[in-house]
Amino acid sequence: MTKSPPRLHRLRELSFAPRFAYGDQAQAVQVCGADDLSELGAGYGRLTQARFPWTIKYDEMILVLEGSLTVHTATGALTAEAGDSVWLPAGTDLEYEAEEALIFYAIHPADWASR
Repeated sequence: MTKSPPRLHRLRELSFAPRFAYGDQAQAVQVCGADDLSELGAGYGRLTQARFPWTIKYDEMILVLEGSLTVHTATGALTAEAGDSVWLPAGTDLEYEAEEALIFYAIHPADWASR
């Protein structure tokens, strides 16, 4: 098998779906990942009246496109607004918080759940 070919994703045409146990607070859509035989996973997320814990098992970069996002970590709160980004190394225990936010995320490795 080979990696999928290059393709374009139009945000307005993507279908967001509830994410994990926090589907009332977080919806996401993946645009590339392990299904593409890529080591990089990426997608968009929408957070609404959100505050939930998570431990990330991958390196993650988050770019806030709209609204603001606060990521609470053991070293303090990181608040990012539109145009800001947040870097999170694998193993970080955190809590995401947002009134309303649209984000783009990139993670490595894409197949973290199967490792």
